[in-house]
This record gives sequence, C-alpha cells and structure tokens, in this order.
Amino acid sequence: MAKRIQLPITDNDIQDLRAGDSVLLTGTILTGRDAAHKRLYELIEQGAPLPVDLKGEIIYYVGPAPAKPGYAVGPAGPTSSYRMDKFTPALLDLGMKGMIGKGARSPEVIEAIVKNKAVYFAAIGGAAAVIAKSITAEEIICYEDLGAEAVRRYTVKDFPCIVAIDCLGNNVYARK
Repeated sequence: MAKRIQLPITDNDIQDLRAGDSVLLTGTILTGRDAAHKRLYELIEQGAPLPVDLKGEIIYYVGPAPAKPGYAVGPAGPTSSYRMDKFTPALLDLGMKGMIGKGARSPEVIEAIVKNKAVYFAAIGGAAAVIAKSITAEEIICYEDLGAEAVRRYTVKDFPCIVAIDCLGNNVYARK
C-alpha cells in the first residue's frame, strides 16, 4: 500500500520513508531540468539571490508537453536525473528536501541526500500520460524563456512515485 504524503514534506515524513516505499504525493512541487538547474547553480556560485526559494521544496525533473483539453499539463514523464547531479548538492545545501526523476544518482548526490536529510523519488518512465493526470494545476515561476524547461509550480494530487534513495542512503539502484 502506498504511503500518502501531504506536501510540503516534513523532516518526520522523510525519516519515515525507506528505499522501495511506494508514495502518493499531494500538494505542490517545483519543476526544472538541465537548463534551469544550470542557471540556479550559476547564481549560487555568484552569491546572487535565486528567483525561487528552494527551502523545503521537492523538484520534479520534467519538461512537460503541451496540455491537452481538460488537463493542466500534457504528458509529464520524468527526465534522467543524472543530468542534474552536478547541481544537486548545492541545491540541497540551500534547503531543498527532495527530487523526483528517473535513474541512479552519483555518489556525491547520495552523500548530499544523507547530509541534508533529503529524499530522492523515482517516477515511472514511460508513464507520462498517467502522471499528467495527477497534476491539477501549473504556474510558471521563472525562466519562462526556457519553454518546457522553465521552473514551474505544480499542484499535484496522488502523484505516484517510489522512494529511490532515502535519507539514510539506502538506494534501490544499488540493491543486489
């Protein structure tokens, strides 16, 4: 049975999650991919303020397709997470609490997840149309010029995912 989590996620929620747990998320999450992460990272390196507060947030690695009638977004499947690995530790250090994507993460990201008591969720690749049904609203937050890669805020209801890496460093991709 899936664990239901009302967002924003709390430290207690994160501490109760274990790699392999099925989860349904309800609340709001941010989105962003490579280009947005690069811009955020460059601002961090410059010591400049970010256009979005990451503290307590979960970011979904997605570039949604255009919305079909009756949907907030079009197909919205996860992007391969390794492409954000260079940027992720710095974002976690700013208080981000989790990520949603697909695929394994680098040792540096796993270390940052443990250090910051965060969580990495995997969404099911190939299920973009199904995932889109759990997204009830979207709002562009920043970097609109990036099109599908702009940072957005999604309102989600029962967004399905699996805990891929928990706050202790347990990792479904490393299981034997």
